[in-house]
Amino acid sequence: MPEEKPVMSASDVVALPQPEPDHRLSYGDDPLQFGELRVPEGEGPFPVVIVIHGGCWLAEYGLGYISAFADALTAAGVATWSIEYRRVGDVGGGWPGTFQDVADAADFLLDIAPEYELDLDRVAAVGHSAGGHLALWLAGRKWLEGDDPLRGEAPLALNGVVALAGIPDLAAYAAPEGCGAAVSGLLDGEPDEVPDRLLRASPIAMVPFGIAQTLVIGEFDTIVPESQAESFADAARQMGDSVSVTTIPGAGHFELVDPSHGGFKVIRETVLKAVKPAFE
Repeated sequence: MPEEKPVMSASDVVALPQPEPDHRLSYGDDPLQFGELRVPEGEGPFPVVIVIHGGCWLAEYGLGYISAFADALTAAGVATWSIEYRRVGDVGGGWPGTFQDVADAADFLLDIAPEYELDLDRVAAVGHSAGGHLALWLAGRKWLEGDDPLRGEAPLALNGVVALAGIPDLAAYAAPEGCGAAVSGLLDGEPDEVPDRLLRASPIAMVPFGIAQTLVIGEFDTIVPESQAESFADAARQMGDSVSVTTIPGAGHFELVDPSHGGFKVIRETVLKAVKPAFE
């Protein structure tokens, strides 16, 4: 029998090509408050995909590893806005800075759309791992109280959201070790110690979103359990949302952002569908 190929590791995904963006733009004053904008060839206006990297919400992991993924989506005809943000371990990261940065980065598209011919009627968010949590959170923040600093004055509307190995239930994911250990740093407290923050930060507590959601999981993912996607999908459907769960055969946690993996075609089509009516 042929030897089974092992799934990608964190070091494998960091070694992926990191193509340069078309533009590197700052949405705030902190050095980590920037994004990489890639714009397709041709005439706009272009649909936009907000790309959010993961890495357990920790300062050690930046957006470099997801650059090839964003570049491949741009080649498929959508502008991509791959955002950096302050994370746990960064000055100002964690609670509430991580959430404020992600919200501000998304809303920054309102400022730059005319210059770069971006069509803000066709926007989706896609995130990987901890970034999948933040992409889902972006879809739900519109329901926060109007004076909540995490919400923003006028949250950018999304057509859809795609979470790749996302973490929609922070309380269920929290753990003493592994990536789950970072949840307490993200919330600046254990989930049961900060229930108000949990309600404002955990997507499963924020449904319904009122937009289509797709959760993509790798068949052999050992970092984010399948139960995260399934339990969230059940909760969101009970609230009336349209949610689908897609499994990528042969993939672990990191293959989901590798454009050379066989499952990328499915993921690409899922993302393009999320910005409908762009590709109808």
